[in-house]
Amino acid sequence: MKVLGVDPGLTRCGVGVVDGVAGRPLTMVGVGVVRTPADADVAHRLVLIERGLEEWLDTHRPEYVAVERVFSQHNVRTVMGTAQASAVAMLCAARRGLPVALHTPSEVKAAVTGSGRADKAQVGAMVTRLLRLSALPKPADAADALALAICHIWRAPAVNRLQQAQAAARRTPAPARTLKGTR
Repeated sequence: MKVLGVDPGLTRCGVGVVDGVAGRPLTMVGVGVVRTPADADVAHRLVLIERGLEEWLDTHRPEYVAVERVFSQHNVRTVMGTAQASAVAMLCAARRGLPVALHTPSEVKAAVTGSGRADKAQVGAMVTRLLRLSALPKPADAADALALAICHIWRAPAVNRLQQAQAAARRTPAPARTLKGTR
């Protein structure tokens, strides 16, 4: 399974591609950051993010896209930019028919380190170890994107079974009901 992880942000949007399956060694295919100038208007920055993500999708042809789920922060401006970049990533994936999974930061930390409260240094160290890299991917946004991809690879089998069960339940017709007292 090849997964593009996206750590959304307006200034630095981390991207990382990991290939592998749960229970086997994973391989980093690519890692980087899509950057936009902080002084550009938001609309232009979103176009630059879209172009950068489309290039990553064209180059690496992932089967899945894992995006960090936006969570509430005290800084509304930061959360808005993160949400906008996240939406661009989901749009790029959906346009290609790729499944998109959203993972919270604590889910990613727990999957990669065993603790949902791990700090960035712990996540980076585990990403480096799990992917057998010689050095920590920098900046942290890039390492976080790889962690998202790893999280998805490890969580996908259980999530897929749950989604299949839910889809099967929706396809099963509900039993016919009769009203009491009528024939």
